Amino acid sequence: MSVGDRQSSPTLIAKLSGLVALCALLVATSASGATPRTSLPVIERQVMCVTCKIPLNVAQSPQSDRERAFIQNLIDQGEGEAEIKNALVGQYGPAVLGLPAAKGFDLTAYLVPLAVVIALLLLLLALLPRWRRRAKEQAAGSSVLEPLVGSDAARLEADLAKFD
Repeated sequence: MSVGDRQSSPTLIAKLSGLVALCALLVATSASGATPRTSLPVIERQVMCVTCKIPLNVAQSPQSDRERAFIQNLIDQGEGEAEIKNALVGQYGPAVLGLPAAKGFDLTAYLVPLAVVIALLLLLLALLPRWRRRAKEQAAGSSVLEPLVGSDAARLEADLAKFD
C-alpha cells in the first residue's frame, strides 16, 4: 500500500459508514410506515352494531360495547383495518359491515347510482352542442345594438358625468 492509499482509506470508510447509516435509516422509516395503525373511531364509523342496526359510533348497548372491546383488542394486536373488518365478519357475520350484498336485488344499491351518473353524462353530451349552437346564434343575432331612447341616453350621460 502506498501513502496515498492510506490517506484515502479513512475517507472511504467514513463514506461507507455514512451510506450504511443512511440505508438503515431508510429501512427503519419504511418499516414503520408500512402498516398504518388504525383507531377505534375510524373503525366505529364503518361498522354497525349487530343488534341495534345503527353505526357502532352512535350505538349504546351491551352488544356495541362488546364489539368495541373486540375491535380494540384487534387494534392492540396491531391488526390493520382490512384484517379487523374480516375478523368482525367472521365473528358477527356480514351484517356488521352494513353493506348490501353484491348479488341479487341488493346489487341495485351499487348499480343504480352508477346508471344515473352515466345517464346524466349522456344527457349532458346530447344537450351541450345544442346549448352552444343556440348561444352562438343568439350572439350572432344580437351583435347589432339598438340605440338608446332619449330619456335612457340622457340618464346614462348624467350617471357617467358623476364619475368624471
